Amino acid sequence: MVMNSQQRVLTALRGQQPDRVPFCELVIDRSLARQLMSWDEVDKPTSMETTPYTVEEAKAVASFLKIDNISYILRAPIYCQKGIGKDGRVFYGEGLIKTEADLAMLDLPNPYNDALYVEAEEFIRQKGDFSAWFITRVGISPTILGMGTTNFSFALYDNLSLIEEIFDRYCEWACVVAERACQLGFEVFATTDDVAFKTNTFFSPEVFRELVMPRFERVAEIVTIPWVIHSDGNMHPFMDDLLTLDISGFHPNEKGAMDIRAMKRDYGDRLCLLGNVDLVTLGMGTPEEVEAEVRALIRDIGPGGGYILSSGNSLAGYLRPENVLAMSAAVQKYGRYPLDL
Repeated sequence: MVMNSQQRVLTALRGQQPDRVPFCELVIDRSLARQLMSWDEVDKPTSMETTPYTVEEAKAVASFLKIDNISYILRAPIYCQKGIGKDGRVFYGEGLIKTEADLAMLDLPNPYNDALYVEAEEFIRQKGDFSAWFITRVGISPTILGMGTTNFSFALYDNLSLIEEIFDRYCEWACVVAERACQLGFEVFATTDDVAFKTNTFFSPEVFRELVMPRFERVAEIVTIPWVIHSDGNMHPFMDDLLTLDISGFHPNEKGAMDIRAMKRDYGDRLCLLGNVDLVTLGMGTPEEVEAEVRALIRDIGPGGGYILSSGNSLAGYLRPENVLAMSAAVQKYGRYPLDL
């Protein structure tokens, strides 16, 4: 049975086998899309909080790359210094919320205001057969970045109430937004809260259970569509806790930090795995190396379903367009079920 993109993605997220391994991305930098699509426009900053595309642009890029999803991004602002890197990508710098006196600047968009969702409604109306993903944050990542890593780390010991106040404001916002996203007709709810680096997590499993999990559980009570959680880094110490939330998928199983093959062995019967074509290969390798990596991932992670191929983070502006095209072509070449590799 030939499936459309929406059917294909939902089947994989249920842990089942679709007609082909889905190809999905959370974010595609506009600067990369400009190269791929030959758009004639000047460089401009890529917002990290809102969707950088109209729905028609998103569909055009997804169609060109044969990607199965289009992403609508609505994330609460992060209160820190920001820098603009090459090709307009935004990078977060020093946090601005140091003490209780700084809480006044924490002014999140009113999540009950219908105007906040006008573009999202249009996105859904025109999405076609693509799988429409709503991308936001629960709030631990904005809390860490808004306080600054050093200040946040000290506050874990001597001012936990400040962390909880900031985190709760973000979480309450996320709960309202999550409910609205599910009502609007999005098929997938994805949250992007980084809580790990390559070798380990930002804090202990005990802190994660006491600080983060109760807030994630609030969101889990609201979400009625498949929930995909993203965090870069080594998330192995947190995986068993995350699975208690009844999430559908985990992204991106970052290469060098997590062994996606071990994840398939240990969690493949309970979790759809997303990932993890190496950004180093996509950014510095050859199309032949990209094809070989995609083939190996489909061969090892694809059997039985429950797998969505994606990059190991996002389609960043610094990736080689020819390598991104090679990744897309390899999914079409090797990803058809029944797999024969």
